[in-house]
Amino acid sequence: MKSFLEWFKASTKVKRWILLIIIGIILTCYGISKILVSEEITFFELAKIIIIFVVGFVSIVTSVIFIQKRSLEIIIEANNTSTDKGKKAQLNIKSLIFNKKVYEEGPKVVAIGGGHGLNTVIEGFKKYTNNITAIVTMSDYGDIPTESRKALDTLPLRDIKDSIIAMSDKEDIMRKLLNFNFQNERLRGLNFGDIYLTAMNEIYSNISEAILKSTEVLNITGRVMPVTLDEITICAELTDGTTIKQKDKIPEIVTEKVESISRIYISPSNCRPSPGVIEAIQDADVIIIGPGSLYTNVLPNLLVKNVAKAIKEAKGLKFYISNIMTEPGQTDNYTLSDHIKAINEHVGSGIIDYCLADTGEVVPEYIRKYNKEGSELVDVDSKNLIDYNVKVIQRNMSCVKNEKIRHDPDRIAATIIEMICNDLKFHDMQNDTEYLLLQSVLKEQKKLQQQEEKRLTKIAKGKVGKREKAKKEPRKVSKFKEKYKDRVESIQNTDAKIAQNRRIANEIEKIESNQRENSNSKSSIFNRDTSRKETLKRETPKRESPKRESPKRETIRRGRRSK
Repeated sequence: MKSFLEWFKASTKVKRWILLIIIGIILTCYGISKILVSEEITFFELAKIIIIFVVGFVSIVTSVIFIQKRSLEIIIEANNTSTDKGKKAQLNIKSLIFNKKVYEEGPKVVAIGGGHGLNTVIEGFKKYTNNITAIVTMSDYGDIPTESRKALDTLPLRDIKDSIIAMSDKEDIMRKLLNFNFQNERLRGLNFGDIYLTAMNEIYSNISEAILKSTEVLNITGRVMPVTLDEITICAELTDGTTIKQKDKIPEIVTEKVESISRIYISPSNCRPSPGVIEAIQDADVIIIGPGSLYTNVLPNLLVKNVAKAIKEAKGLKFYISNIMTEPGQTDNYTLSDHIKAINEHVGSGIIDYCLADTGEVVPEYIRKYNKEGSELVDVDSKNLIDYNVKVIQRNMSCVKNEKIRHDPDRIAATIIEMICNDLKFHDMQNDTEYLLLQSVLKEQKKLQQQEEKRLTKIAKGKVGKREKAKKEPRKVSKFKEKYKDRVESIQNTDAKIAQNRRIANEIEKIESNQRENSNSKSSIFNRDTSRKETLKRETPKRESPKRESPKRETIRRGRRSK
């Protein structure tokens, strides 16, 4: 009884819909009773009854829908663990899609590789599923160990730590935590991530179990698994027969000898996969290989015993994500078919169904930087891949991060998720929960991408207000913005110079006009004075100068007057 009365609390927000249902039932019954009781009905009364009946029926249907919606929200709020500044977050029906603590029905994704490429895949798929397994090579055996590794005598866990960081919801905080180096005198030189994983290893006496438990303790999306627990060394054999047994020296020696890599191998060759690796591959809905260094991050994972075999026998979709640029000392002058050929030569065919390749629309300025270092765009020679039975999917997958060309995690994940949805649709599973959830998230992500593209287009056209321009730019810079950044800046600078020149020209024109006015005024005054003098000369009558008489006549005249 108590649990029943809880539905009528103010916090449940259900009473309003129950009241609306009651009103709807009353109106519907009133309309029906009017029809049954009345012997004669005019057109006006019939219209009135129909309106009352429709309003009542719509009220009932609307109330039932909103009660169902509110019931789902209550279930989510009861199971949600996320908080907002110490208080439980306010959730709505959209949480059915985005709340990963309640729904774990996303596709099972296995990503194989290492380095930045693997972390890119993880970062993109976190938005669609919790069922992510990162299979990482512990390939820095043989490298010079850090002071922390020497002091703790721990395994090489750099790639493991990077994958844990990529799977975290708060990547920045997790990166600072696991990469934190103590400054305390007693702990100076030690790394927190090494200390933590060493402690977990001592607790569980198994590094694989320790890593798995670490992801649970740190509340990580998915799990990280080392491909093998055996100590391995990555070796390369060059075309001239030279053997390199230190991974970091491979590019350097290949460049010095002007040779290419003939094959890559691991020592010992019969190392066993970690517990759970083969099972994760067999159960996967999607298997993603790469992106990453072909010979030092991708192939070493596939060379571990039974890993390549498990991938070939797996029923999930198999993707290879091609690198955007070639790597100096490893894949110089390699085309896309050369990458696939190298994989097939090492582990056999049938390991790749689809190949994701970039369209090559990369900013020329950054390509020139890579060209100076010996890298170039990977040529997508689709015709040569027909023999390998691999389908090529070309998408715009590149972006610029910290002035480096990287894969765009959102575009990679969206492309593969779209392929999964098409596969589910092909098998007539449109009503499946997994399909509905993926479609909903995919639509939401595409909307966000379109909004971002529109915003960048407005910036390029100069139609964004000052406030929006002043906002902090996102860490992930889109390729469109980087592509037209220099052009926009040059146009803006040109416009500024033109405006400045116009101002200077206007000032000069004003000065010249003032000078002309002054000179005109002076000349007008002079002309005015001259004309006035001339008029005065013309208008003033000439006075005749008196004629002076001779002294003789003047004397005679005076004499006459005196008489």
